[in-house]
Amino acid sequence: MNTLKRWMFNLWYFRTPPWDTGVSPPELLDFIAQHPPGRALDLGCGTGTNVIALAQQGWQVTGVDFAPRAIRLARRKAQHAGVNARFLVDDVTRLKEVEPPFDLILDMGCFHGLSASAQEKYRQNLEWLLAPEGHFLLYVFFRANEIAPRPGVVEADLERLADHLHLVERQNGLQGERPAAWLHFQKR
Repeated sequence: MNTLKRWMFNLWYFRTPPWDTGVSPPELLDFIAQHPPGRALDLGCGTGTNVIALAQQGWQVTGVDFAPRAIRLARRKAQHAGVNARFLVDDVTRLKEVEPPFDLILDMGCFHGLSASAQEKYRQNLEWLLAPEGHFLLYVFFRANEIAPRPGVVEADLERLADHLHLVERQNGLQGERPAAWLHFQKR
């Protein structure tokens, strides 16, 4: 992602970005209820809402975002909630400071904002970050077709993920009028 885009995303956090609802989605809460705590990584964690939800249920959680302001806000929210969590300013295609393996990796809207080459680096990271039989929860919205501008994914982007991960469940829906999906993958 270029410097201008990074700067613009960071500016969003001087207000409340439209994607920062402050509420963990039911798909994540259902997953937490059905799986014992372990180690989790939230890619594109924003202000840490889901990191905090996981930590409150006994998970050891690391949140990563490239927006320094979002990470500062996340640290404050976690401290106020009385939970221990690790927050890092980093690029999800590099992840120099994370310590795998993770039993759960969560992404609510990061993957679909990446370029094709960045998505490939991200996919490669999943291979070494996920523990054997680790879970990957992904929320994405779609773009109309391969040549439509990003953000958004096309089915081929998800098929490339399925080359290395087993698709456990998919729930299609809408984000506004735009098609979206929740996907639950597991490492083979």
